[in-house]
Amino acid sequence: MSQPLLQVKHLKTYFFTERGVAKAVDDVTFDLLPGRTLGVVGESGCGKSVTALSIMRLIPEPPGRIAEGEILFAGKELLKLSEEGMRRIRGNQISMIFQEPMTSLNPVFRIGEQIAEVLQQHQRLRKREALDRSVELLKRVGIPSAESRVNDYPHQMSGGMRQRVMIAMAIACNPRLIIADEPTTALDVTIQAQILELMRELRETTGTAVLLITHDLGVVAQTAEDVVVMYAGRIVESTTVKALFHDPLHPYTQGLLRSIPGTTDSDEKQRLEAIPGVVPNLLALPPGCKFNDRCRYAFDRCVKEEPGLLVPKPGHTVRCWLYA
Repeated sequence: MSQPLLQVKHLKTYFFTERGVAKAVDDVTFDLLPGRTLGVVGESGCGKSVTALSIMRLIPEPPGRIAEGEILFAGKELLKLSEEGMRRIRGNQISMIFQEPMTSLNPVFRIGEQIAEVLQQHQRLRKREALDRSVELLKRVGIPSAESRVNDYPHQMSGGMRQRVMIAMAIACNPRLIIADEPTTALDVTIQAQILELMRELRETTGTAVLLITHDLGVVAQTAEDVVVMYAGRIVESTTVKALFHDPLHPYTQGLLRSIPGTTDSDEKQRLEAIPGVVPNLLALPPGCKFNDRCRYAFDRCVKEEPGLLVPKPGHTVRCWLYA
């Protein structure tokens, strides 16, 4: 088996506020193999995006800080690199597709100039060469009339087109890892399917590994091989996508699947179920299992003692006392 391209070990990223310490990412560990897609799933506020920003070392300090842990990329410890060393990796070997392209693209620069800047910075191309390469990249991500659209400003493009531009920027330097943070948010279903298909094709042709952050298990089913489910800053379940959909173990994962149409084996029409309650406040987490006040199976031990990650099946871990 190949060595992991990315290893996150016991990562803790905290935000220090006047009201207390918010443990946004609390002891998170996972591996991502070369050429594979790992989905990171959970509700808003569970720590998915903070995990991604921690890997890129883009946590705003203060109030945020990576308190503990290791992040190994191709065997290199990213948390020990200087800012200059990290800058050489960021956007070059590791690229990130941010959640909302309209806020990620600079509104006063043309699309081509923004893609060319990445190439000039990391590939040392001259401006003319970089602009020509920008046109090629726009064609590669399926933007029609790329020769003229390269001169457009972000506001002249639709949401789907802007997301394609973000993908073009992300793949410009042939990175080994792409982190995609909710890449299809706010896009209609048709455009969402096109973007996911584009990402799948690019991964297959380039061999790039993808860390896909999403709240949508349907997106994970379409694009990923492996998945981790996060809740309140912690991983509560980790396995292959096939195993997760066939036999979800954690009550939270089961609740997520019950709330999505078409994820049960029954042919009968079933009423969709919502998970009761809300995600806990990170400044006032409940004792014991962080999901206990929303869980239909909770018992005394769940309220008093937090479970560690258990391994009820090979390659399938879960943070739940039901499997102790």
